[in-house]
Order: sequence, then structure tokens, then C-alpha cells
Amino acid sequence: MSMVSEFKNFAARGNVVDMAVGIIIGGAFGKIVSSFVDGVLMPPVGLMLGGVNFSDLAITLSEATEEAEAVTLQWGAFVQTSIDFLIVAFAVFMLVRGVNSMRKQEEEAAPAAPPEDVVLLREIRDSLQSR
Repeated sequence: MSMVSEFKNFAARGNVVDMAVGIIIGGAFGKIVSSFVDGVLMPPVGLMLGGVNFSDLAITLSEATEEAEAVTLQWGAFVQTSIDFLIVAFAVFMLVRGVNSMRKQEEEAAPAAPPEDVVLLREIRDSLQSR
């Protein structure tokens, strides 16, 4: 099987479309969470901590010179990004938890199919009874 035909089979299954939709929605959700953290969550937290703007918090490692800019550790931006990640990770966890719960309910609701050998023996029995 050539690589092109293998890719066509893979794409035809629908997995690629589902994955693409998930990536697009995930990217949009990430932007929403970043906006929420930057514009809604962090300003009150900064206000409670004495009017601190987290995105401006940094440690200067080397002062600026005529030839080079200052070298800084932007730890405030790291804190904001970490909070973004925690919110997205929690949302994904809740989504996966919900999907797993629904799958478990479906498995419990559906009666278990008898093993193949039992089905075959039943067919033989029914065939012998009809003679």
C-alpha cells in the first residue's frame, strides 16, 4: 500500500476532521482563557497585592548598555502563562472526565454480547431443533 493511498484511508475515516476541529476549538479556547486571565483575573489579584501589574514583573540580570538591551527574567508573564495553563488543563480534565463518565454509562446500559462460541452453539441448537 502506497503512502498516498494509506493517507487517503486515514483521512477518509474522519479522524483528521475531528482532530482539526479539536485543534481549532482548542486554540480559540486558549485565547479566551488568556484574555480572561490577562484582563479579568490578574488585575484584581494585582490590586490586592498593592497595585502590581504581573506582566511587568521582572528581575533585571544585566542593565541596558548603549550596545545591548537589558537582560531580564520576565517572571510575571510566566505566572500569568502558568495560570492560563492551569485553567486550560482543568477544563480539558473536566471534559475528559465527562466523556469517560458518559462512556461508562453507555457500557453499563448496553447488555454484554455473548461470546462468539455461545452464539455459534445456539445457532447449532436452533438448527437441530428445527429438523
